[in-house]
Amino acid sequence: MAANKAASKTAAPAASTIAPRKNDAALTMEDLASLAGVSTITVSRALRDSPLVTEKTREKIRRIADEQGYRLNISARNLRMRRSYSVAVVVEMTPVKGRPMSDPYPLELLGGITQELTTAGYSVVLTSKQLMDTAPVQGADGLILLGQGSHGEAVRFLQKAGLPLVVWGAPESGAIVVGSDNRRGGASVAERFLAQGRRKLVFLGDVDHAEVQERCAGFIDALGGQGTVHIIRPKAFTFESGFDSMTALLKKKGHAFDGVFAASDLLAMGAIRALTEHQLRVPDDVSVIGYDDTPGAASFVPPLTSVHQYLRDGGVLLAKKMLALMNGEQVESEMLPTTLIARQT
Repeated sequence: MAANKAASKTAAPAASTIAPRKNDAALTMEDLASLAGVSTITVSRALRDSPLVTEKTREKIRRIADEQGYRLNISARNLRMRRSYSVAVVVEMTPVKGRPMSDPYPLELLGGITQELTTAGYSVVLTSKQLMDTAPVQGADGLILLGQGSHGEAVRFLQKAGLPLVVWGAPESGAIVVGSDNRRGGASVAERFLAQGRRKLVFLGDVDHAEVQERCAGFIDALGGQGTVHIIRPKAFTFESGFDSMTALLKKKGHAFDGVFAASDLLAMGAIRALTEHQLRVPDDVSVIGYDDTPGAASFVPPLTSVHQYLRDGGVLLAKKMLALMNGEQVESEMLPTTLIARQT
């Protein structure tokens, strides 16, 4: 009887479905993966609430982590991986009163970028060229640039950082570029003007910017010598610039044209206001076509014909290219299609 009591005191405890807790210093993400019966990357994603992991699996992994006293140490992980798991998105445009940062460009691009990067476990640092030397940007694993700047100066500036770089814009910048087919977009405008019998045309946009230059080149090439093009180069993409440029043209040359292709919707809207103030009817006297197909285009009076860019898709593609670059994969530039949305101008 005494022997039995002694044996009962020294007997091993019943087996548990979860291994005993390690001390805090020794417990790793690999240990959690083993306990949960999943991969390490699944544990990493689950602890960040990634939608790539089912809710049931996330709950299971978090429960085991709580029971084991595990706390995700992001700083230690980043130091070990020599990564910050952040990407800096640099917006090249300078916010002005007539074109705030709440403009659909760049917000739609940012939406696609953020969706893709956060799903992959990366944080997004939104910044501008002027803040490139700040700690969050300096510590980023890669850079996404929205807009190339006049003569591509923004691209050259960011290339000096020596980080993986993906750019939204036009090709031939010496970087990996995602953008719209601006040349085809310009050509589609020319085709519409020709179909309407418009031959005396104005292009409204600063061709020092590569994307605008591509739109203008595609526009002129598609005309094939069947019309004349007068180029006006406002230095901003705002309603006010469109209005002022068109007003100046009308004062100088009068009604010597029957079609206007503006490099942005805001420029087009400003031009229409100037035309109507000079008693010219749109589209009867002058047809006007914008670019971007912003939400305001459809509600403008009259509803604005515009070239649609798939900006959100572009943002997703920018992020995918960046993730591939950071993983050492081969990456190439890629252009998205454009679609001319015909309305009443």
